[in-house]
Amino acid sequence: MLDPRSPMPLYRQLADELAEHIRDGLYAPGARIPSEHQLASQYDLGRPTVRQATEVLVRQRVLERRRGAGTFVAERPPEVDLFSLGGTLESFRKRGLTLRTRWLERIHRCEVGEDADQPFAGRRAFRAARLGSLQKEPVLIETFYFDPSAFPDLDQSPPGPAASLSAHIGSRYNARPSGGRQSFKIELADDSAAEALGLSPGTPLLEVVRTLDFPSAPAAIHTVLTCNTSQLVFSQDLGDLTYA
Repeated sequence: MLDPRSPMPLYRQLADELAEHIRDGLYAPGARIPSEHQLASQYDLGRPTVRQATEVLVRQRVLERRRGAGTFVAERPPEVDLFSLGGTLESFRKRGLTLRTRWLERIHRCEVGEDADQPFAGRRAFRAARLGSLQKEPVLIETFYFDPSAFPDLDQSPPGPAASLSAHIGSRYNARPSGGRQSFKIELADDSAAEALGLSPGTPLLEVVRTLDFPSAPAAIHTVLTCNTSQLVFSQDLGDLTYA
C-alpha cells in the first residue's frame, strides 16, 4: 500500500510496489501491466504520477513500452556463465545459445608493452581478438594472449573464428588448464570497443580478465573479455557447496 504521509514520493512508492509485484510473479516477463488509467484508478493517483513511476522502471529495464500496445514486463536476458574454464563458446552452448564469432585480429606474434598489466608485459606473445554476436547483436569481444613457448607455431595453423580455442589447444598440444585466476570490473568503452559492439564511447561494459595455468606453463593464456551487459546476464555457477 502507498503511504501519502511518507517522505518518499508517491511515484517512487508505486515504482517499488510494481517492481515487487514483478519479482513475486504477479506480472510475468513479457506480460502487459495495467494501463496508466487503470493504475491511477487502482491507487487513487493522477496519471502523471503513474507515468513517473513506470518511467523509473523503464529506465531500469524492468519495463518496456511498446508503441500502440502498452507497457510490458521486460523479458529477462539470456544468462551465461562466462566464469567457467570450459571456454566461451561452450558456456553459450550449455545455455542453448549459439554465439557467432568472427576475427577482429587473427592470431599473430606481437610485442607486449612493458607497462601492460598482464603476464606477458615486456615479452613476445601470440595475440588474437574476435567478436561474438548473439542473433546478429554484438555481445562481447575476446582478446587473447598465448605463450609462444607453450604453444609453438600457433599462428601457423590457427583455428577458424567459430572454433573453440580451448578445444584447439587441447587437441593440438594435448594441454588442459590446471587452474587460473580471474577478475572482473566495469570499464567504459573506448572508441575501438564501442565501434565493434555498436555502442557509444563511454558506455559501461563488464571486463573479465582471466589467466590460465597449465601443468608445465603457468600463466600460459591471458584473456580479456569485454562484455555488453545490456544483452546478457553474466553469472557464475558455484557448483555444490559443502559446509563443515
